[in-house]
Amino acid sequence: MHAAQAQAASRTIQSRGRKAYPAGMRYVVIALLAMILASLASALYFMMKRRDEPRKMAKALAVRVGLSVFLFLLLMVGWMLGFWQPHAL
Repeated sequence: MHAAQAQAASRTIQSRGRKAYPAGMRYVVIALLAMILASLASALYFMMKRRDEPRKMAKALAVRVGLSVFLFLLLMVGWMLGFWQPHAL
């Protein structure tokens, strides 16, 4: 009985044109978001505790911006290649 339900569900998903995205991409996106937050926390630390080292804060913020741009480009390329589809409202 469960196998029949699974087949019916997969036919329904495929008929709507939805594709399954690579499972590893979820972990890549989560890791990038964690790295962005860590870089932001690092910049906050340098701003609050080590005021005599403004270059380290600027470097941490530059890393955050770079990671954010990379994540955005990764998501856009994945969408354009059809790895995943945005959710429709």
